Amino acid sequence: MPDAKKTSTTPAGRRRDGLGVTLVWGLLGLVARLPLGFHLAVFRVVAWYLEKIHHYRRDELMTNLARSFPEKKYKELKRIRHGVYGHLADLMAEAIWQCGNRGKRGLRRLHKARIVEIKNVAEVNRIYDVSPSLMLLCGHLGNWELLPGMMEMNYDEANPWHARPRDLAFVYKQIHSHLWDRIMEKNRCGIIRARDPEYDGYQESNRMLRYALEHRSEKRLYVFPADQFPYRGATRHDIGTFMNQPTLAMVGGPALASKLGMAVLYTRWTRLRRGRYTIEFVPITLNAKGMDPVDISRRYHALLEEDLQRQPENYLWTHKRWK
Repeated sequence: MPDAKKTSTTPAGRRRDGLGVTLVWGLLGLVARLPLGFHLAVFRVVAWYLEKIHHYRRDELMTNLARSFPEKKYKELKRIRHGVYGHLADLMAEAIWQCGNRGKRGLRRLHKARIVEIKNVAEVNRIYDVSPSLMLLCGHLGNWELLPGMMEMNYDEANPWHARPRDLAFVYKQIHSHLWDRIMEKNRCGIIRARDPEYDGYQESNRMLRYALEHRSEKRLYVFPADQFPYRGATRHDIGTFMNQPTLAMVGGPALASKLGMAVLYTRWTRLRRGRYTIEFVPITLNAKGMDPVDISRRYHALLEEDLQRQPENYLWTHKRWK
């Protein structure tokens, strides 16, 4: 069996899935055909179980909330915690539903569902046209797993995307299980590969620099996570205080943007209600050439903090964010 790293950087049309991947992906496809509303209803029970029975990462969650919002009383923190579990369950429901968005029919299904609406495509097009490439920094806000379908989430008919699906480049962190690493890839990239079966812009984090340099003469739209808790072995950078706490962050995305002179935008998610979001891309810099990547990261985290103050439930607080 090929290793997961090679599998994820080879065009989908040139490899075969193992039996386990085929069976799991087929089963998920059957379940995913059910309406989004059905999945959201079922996972409301999952939210109750995670919060009331399993107490999934409750200590980590409450520690993060208490330190980030020292002015809030315990009762209000519990209310936010309840919303976080509901949001986490919705992410699971939306991820399973997304497994049903396959092929040309899947393109229409995703667009019709209007689960996400991008508010300022015209502005993004304007910046994209005058930049060598464009970088979108995103975190665990909203439902980041839906971003590969962003080309289908434009409802402004007067302003179609100037970037093509093949121009998207997504960085990800490989997981240990080959089966689930492959399932996640198929789920994230299925919509893009419905338009371009040879799409190869889904790149593991330790290979993205090489990919960007190989394609530096081609305009790309990079989607880069910007978590503040670095992976093991990742270079750590002090960005000062974020959510009332001293914070270390990874700056791989900002460093790449600085090296290649990209424009950098922040991905602002707003949760309207269950199964409905909007995205607005907020400029951080229109030309990162020569900028200190830490400064770019600080600007990103300032925008993220605004959103966490506005909608604290719309974030994945259950994971380590500070050390």
